[in-house]
Amino acid sequence: MPKDTKNKTISYKDAGVDIEAGEQLINRIKPFANQTKRKESIGGLGGFGSLFEIPEKFKKPVLVSGTDGVGTKLKLAFDLNKHETIGQDLVAMCVNDILVQGAEPLFFLDYYACGKLEVDTATIIIKGIVAGCLLANCSLVGGETAEMPGMYDEGEYDLAGFCVGAVEKNRIINGSKVKEGNLVLGLASSGAHSNGYSLIRKIISHSKVDLNKDFYGEKLSDVLMKPTKIYVKSILSLIEKVNVNAMAHITGGGIMENLPRVLPIHLSAKINKKSWELPHLFQWLKDEANLNDTELYKTFNCGIGMAIIVDEKDAQEASNLLRELGEEVHVIGRIEQSDKDEHQVKIT
Repeated sequence: MPKDTKNKTISYKDAGVDIEAGEQLINRIKPFANQTKRKESIGGLGGFGSLFEIPEKFKKPVLVSGTDGVGTKLKLAFDLNKHETIGQDLVAMCVNDILVQGAEPLFFLDYYACGKLEVDTATIIIKGIVAGCLLANCSLVGGETAEMPGMYDEGEYDLAGFCVGAVEKNRIINGSKVKEGNLVLGLASSGAHSNGYSLIRKIISHSKVDLNKDFYGEKLSDVLMKPTKIYVKSILSLIEKVNVNAMAHITGGGIMENLPRVLPIHLSAKINKKSWELPHLFQWLKDEANLNDTELYKTFNCGIGMAIIVDEKDAQEASNLLRELGEEVHVIGRIEQSDKDEHQVKIT
């Protein structure tokens, strides 16, 4: 080693970690995070752990937790340099998951990892997380920002979300009440949500499509980056007034793979694909990739982001309530006896 550099101090910043940038990010996001604060949240950002009281309205609460990411939709965000909606995606994937058991989301934490912390980009992403938390009425109580030089390519990052909610023990929705003759309601999705993006990116690459082209009045890039819809407020209102037997968040695996997760083994769901109009995006994806229906409906949500199973006598009331709350609702299927040799979801 040359004599003049032998005793040179090598700082953490020299190694690629900028502690001051991390502190700058925390100071920037505190005002946004404070917008999400529920009265049960104790303290603020910056501690080693986050404190949260269980709301007094719960008599015998059961905690429900969930964690998820955004998948390879992140790669599209990098390519397009569009980061505004990714944060809502992150929240949605977590809160919609715990919602299906009847849980009210209480608080949320995020994990943001990158090679070099770009404070402006990170701020945009966390603003999106805040927007998602406001839609879900849950507190952003903390998180972790990890700057790890050499782990990620320039401009790339990874995200993970963690959500905790609560439900009264005697009001847990677990599918045990589903019975033959129940109807399946489908709530419209806002787009591809956060699933199927490995195939979407493959289709984009193969077709060499211009993502700035007009796609039914919008840029295709904007359609692909629409944030995942958050159903929390609508569904929590619904389950206060109508008995819901089961719900399924339609994520990776589509309707084909997610509905069976809440069906008793002896029952199946017969889904009528003509009961709602396949959105233009999914028709385009189907045509570009030459997908058959089985592949299409087990990869994408195909326009249905949440499925709700109710008694037939409650279907009209549930539909009316949800429409009053701004949801687009379709009766998409019926519960039948299952043939053990067939898939539990039949799409006709």
